[in-house]
Amino acid sequence: MEKARVIRPKFEPGRRIIAVSDIHGNLPFFLALMDKVRLTPEDILVLDGDLLEKGRDSLPLLRHLMALSKTHTLYPICGNCDGLVLRFFESGELDQGFFASYLPQHPESTLRQMAREGGFEQWEDLPRLRRDLRAAFPREWAWLRAMPTILETEHLLFVHGGVPSLDRMEELDSWKCMKNDDFLGQGRSFPKWVIVGHWPVTLYDPSIPSSAPLFTWDRRIISIDGACVLKADGQLNALMLPSEDSEDFSWTAWDGLPAAAALDPQEASAGSLNIRWGRSALELLEHGEELSLCRHRETGRELYILNEYLRQGPKGLECEDSTDYRLPVSPGDLLTVVRRTKTGFLCKKQGVTGWYYGRLSDIME
Repeated sequence: MEKARVIRPKFEPGRRIIAVSDIHGNLPFFLALMDKVRLTPEDILVLDGDLLEKGRDSLPLLRHLMALSKTHTLYPICGNCDGLVLRFFESGELDQGFFASYLPQHPESTLRQMAREGGFEQWEDLPRLRRDLRAAFPREWAWLRAMPTILETEHLLFVHGGVPSLDRMEELDSWKCMKNDDFLGQGRSFPKWVIVGHWPVTLYDPSIPSSAPLFTWDRRIISIDGACVLKADGQLNALMLPSEDSEDFSWTAWDGLPAAAALDPQEASAGSLNIRWGRSALELLEHGEELSLCRHRETGRELYILNEYLRQGPKGLECEDSTDYRLPVSPGDLLTVVRRTKTGFLCKKQGVTGWYYGRLSDIME
């Protein structure tokens, strides 16, 4: 077991803190979000894990962050995806159990991006690949190795997945701190604010899909993974505090989607369904031109699913995350548009995804 590495820096009062998690190699989203929050060298930027993997720009993002750390106050925390990249550099213990099957299936992986750039992309001989990567990317390896598992200040704690308590954290298993599924569902509470990523927040609500940061005020946990890269309606969230000793939290996000203003009012629907990852088995009832009527096997609910979201899984028909929720909309509300159909728009409003059946202004691409 590799134990957690805990750092306890001093955050000077009055410096703005910006926390971002689960960038997943999406450099354009990160750049747009930093532009939106107007990042300055006076800010403290905490990257709460999973900087890498899944997206197409993990290596360019890594290098951008390495350069940014020389001009700004930047604290990158190791997530499980970052940890896997580091473990390949460090040892061959996962070669046969994981990387031998993972690397051939994931051309976008950080390791394959590095190997392509170095001109030695192959995965048949993993020890040789490791030697080549170590020789070609020593600075990237060292930067990843320096990432802590946990960052603790007087009033805040940042960890990618979660911790069982604040006691004896140096004795915790680092991997379990990085990959701690369904952290909010474990019923834990803390004496200071614990900010986590890892588990997309939309997975917590069975009724309404939302990628906005989730605040549990009574338990002092904030979950900020907006499913960037993972979902068509995912977003990259920035949690902000004006000072370390403040509780005046705010947030903003970037989803890269076209925006439009609503022209007509619409009331929210009641009793909606949020079909989430791992719980998306369906029965096809009626195929349509753009959407098909399906029965959600877990709940028995019938709803229309976008045809492009349907797929065949190992156990039959399933879908990307889907919903029948109707957004509450007032004329003038700014919406971002996920999908357009002949009958309505799948939109987002303040991080919440749902359908809008009114008119939109000209869509701003």
